[in-house]
Amino acid sequence: MKVQIKNSHPRRPLPSALIRKQAKAILNALGSHDAEISILVTDDGEISGLNKTYLGRTGPTNVIAFPMREGAFTNISPDLLGDVVISADTAAREAEAAGISIEERFTELLVHGILHLLGYDHERSESDEKEMEKKAQDVLRLLKGARGRQKSPVIQRQKQHQTDSAGAYKMAKLAVNVDHIATIRQARGVDYPDPVAAAVMAQLAGADGIVAHLREDRRHIQDKDVVRLRETAHRFILEMAATPEMEKIAVRIKPDLVTLVPEKRRELTTEGGLNLLRKKPGVFDTVSKLRGKGIEVSMFIDPDPLQVKKALEIGATAVEIHTGAFCDAPSPKKRQRELDRVREAAEVAHGLGLTVNAGHGLCYNTIQAMTTIKEIDEFSIGHSIVSRAALVGMDRAVRDMLCLIRGH
Repeated sequence: MKVQIKNSHPRRPLPSALIRKQAKAILNALGSHDAEISILVTDDGEISGLNKTYLGRTGPTNVIAFPMREGAFTNISPDLLGDVVISADTAAREAEAAGISIEERFTELLVHGILHLLGYDHERSESDEKEMEKKAQDVLRLLKGARGRQKSPVIQRQKQHQTDSAGAYKMAKLAVNVDHIATIRQARGVDYPDPVAAAVMAQLAGADGIVAHLREDRRHIQDKDVVRLRETAHRFILEMAATPEMEKIAVRIKPDLVTLVPEKRRELTTEGGLNLLRKKPGVFDTVSKLRGKGIEVSMFIDPDPLQVKKALEIGATAVEIHTGAFCDAPSPKKRQRELDRVREAAEVAHGLGLTVNAGHGLCYNTIQAMTTIKEIDEFSIGHSIVSRAALVGMDRAVRDMLCLIRGH
């Protein structure tokens, strides 16, 4: 993916890094992972000239797109989408009128322009206008991870679970793990199904975050996946072992959260939590380095108050409580015992000011018991959602899980 940026506006220099990040996120969300585009940020004077010369219209406009997929030579470079020109002057006026920042309005115009490059055209017909508007709103909602301004109705995000300053509880969040989308892909050595596309679908269905585990043996998620997921996910959680190699990757891509997990080469999936009570200088060093780079760190631990306290001592800002023993309990009595262990650990972690996440083995049959633990901020769920998605689609699978978590 290549994004070329030129900012020729003399007074409104928007950060090129921000523009490039947003452009890549938009292209990923639209499935154009190998695309090339050029973005020109200019003023009303220059865009007025382009508007007159190429469109026969007088005066400034907010955005003009010049698609390269039209005409006789489109097959020469199929990944070259074209150019988007945006007037920062007009964007600033429209932002002020709407009561939003110029950066937010610029992103809306960039989405609009890129959609034109991909063949969407709101001027062809009323149905084309509705299709383009819906697609734009879906992409903007994905980018913002929130509601945004809307002309047409789109699915609203539900309130999330955390404790506010008054101690009242809100509903828990859902982070969807896309590892096993990659497992299916790697089984055949092809380039599909794409975990990034699955992440986009999950977020459009209401997921609050995306999780991926980059393992040392690269059995499912690959390095390129985590780069693209970071660009696409409005909240990206990287699971990894505490190794120098993984530290470098995390520092480079800067996920919203790193969850440190144990790894064994022969395990099918992560078995048990980190035992922080044993001396693990590597874990402490990794936490220190990541926190020093401004990256939040969570510890994947068994439901044990001593492990929770050690996580805080080491410097973690969050814990993810391993729920596997609860999910695999062979009898109601043992399941209740394991639920009580998770509850106690969550209460201790919450009382210490740690963010409390939970995951491993949770499915549509076990999640509702976990929702009675109000200290849990977020559930991390992958295998059961991906399994259901194989039968009913990712959108339905995520929505069904959200209904169980949120009780409606």
